[in-house]
Amino acid sequence: MSAALVESGVVIYCVIPKELEAELYERLVEHYRDNPSVEVIVERRSGPDRRTGKSYGGKRVTRDRRRSRVPGTFLPTDPPAG
Repeated sequence: MSAALVESGVVIYCVIPKELEAELYERLVEHYRDNPSVEVIVERRSGPDRRTGKSYGGKRVTRDRRRSRVPGTFLPTDPPAG
C-alpha cells in the first residue's frame, strides 16, 4: 500500500460475508493490523435485495425547476418613445 493512500485518508474496506465471519474475521484483522488504511468489517445486511423488481428505478421524474412560461402570445405593445 502506498503512503499516498494513507495520507489522503483513503480507507479500503475488506467486507466479510456473515457466513464466513467465524473463519476469516480474526485472520484478516491480524493480516491487516499494520496497515491503517484497511478496515475489516462483517456485512450486516439481511433480507431480500430491494433493488430488484418493479419498485426499484424507473419512477424518477426529472423536472425543469425553472418556472414554465405562460402559454399564448404576447399582447401588442406601443413602440418605444423616442
